[in-house]
Amino acid sequence: MRKKNSLLYYVTVFTLAQLAWFSLLALWISWYVSNYIMITEIGEKVSTQILSETTNVFALVSGLVLLVVISIAMSLIFIYLTKQMNLTKLYDNFIANVTHELKSPLSSIQLYLETMKSREVPPDKEKEFLTLMLKDTRRLNHLINSILEISGLERKKLAHNYTVIEALRLSEQLISEATDAYRLPEEAVSVNGKADCQCVIDEEALKIVINNLFDNAIKYSSGNAKIDIQISQNSKYFVLKFRDHGIGIPIKKQEKIFYKFLRIYDQDSPSVKGTGLGLYRVREIIKSHGGKVSVYSAGRDQGTTFTIELPIYRTTKKRYINYLLRVTNRNIKRMENIDAGK
Repeated sequence: MRKKNSLLYYVTVFTLAQLAWFSLLALWISWYVSNYIMITEIGEKVSTQILSETTNVFALVSGLVLLVVISIAMSLIFIYLTKQMNLTKLYDNFIANVTHELKSPLSSIQLYLETMKSREVPPDKEKEFLTLMLKDTRRLNHLINSILEISGLERKKLAHNYTVIEALRLSEQLISEATDAYRLPEEAVSVNGKADCQCVIDEEALKIVINNLFDNAIKYSSGNAKIDIQISQNSKYFVLKFRDHGIGIPIKKQEKIFYKFLRIYDQDSPSVKGTGLGLYRVREIIKSHGGKVSVYSAGRDQGTTFTIELPIYRTTKKRYINYLLRVTNRNIKRMENIDAGK
């Protein structure tokens, strides 16, 4: 019902704006014509040269200016309404996805608790129930933290912990941890390339990035997931390339893949669930490091490649990187003062 009301509201506003535009245009034409008739009637009494150089020119110029201003205003209104309608649609999808993601583990936990309350459960079964409930609570906690982190990223209020670290070593460590966490066989993940550089990185934030890319590759692989990771560096950036062999991304939709709330539906993976925040988080985290992330897919069943570029320490974006380190040092000192006060 809310979608219909929202659509009706925007259509009504746009229609009224169009009517206002045509009304103003009609008023201008009426005013110009009436002035022309008046000038014609008194033309014998007043100098034609004066009239043509003043009234007519003024009416014509002012009318054209008015038309241009109204046209620009209508274009801006139309663009704004289109963006608002798209955002409303994405937001509605996000609410629906989050509701499902929240209800599923909650229903599972409730079922286990009701079962344990209504009848005697063997100790081994009770232990299994508790394990599953803990898993569901971790899932809920992860979802809530993701939403809170998005809010923090947008308000720039996250307390990141940036440190100077060897990019290759950290990347290999986080890739190994993600491989174990997602229970992928060693042959499913290949890591190639070398880099000898340092970057200023928040380890926990980069872990979120890599986990999201692993999760994305697994979700959108029609069979067993296979991920190829290429590590390299150029004169300014440390580069990570994640290539999966999944269903790919349509070329027209690739530029939108990092939008907030956006999930690209695919008929080959109709059961894939999520909030549409994963790749948005990836982009915002990499951006907060002063880096860049891009995506490329040749099309359906051609896989997808995500490229991450992080600035090399003392090579590029020096002022911004030093700012990140100063912010981290201030946060550390503040926490030390709080602990000392206790």
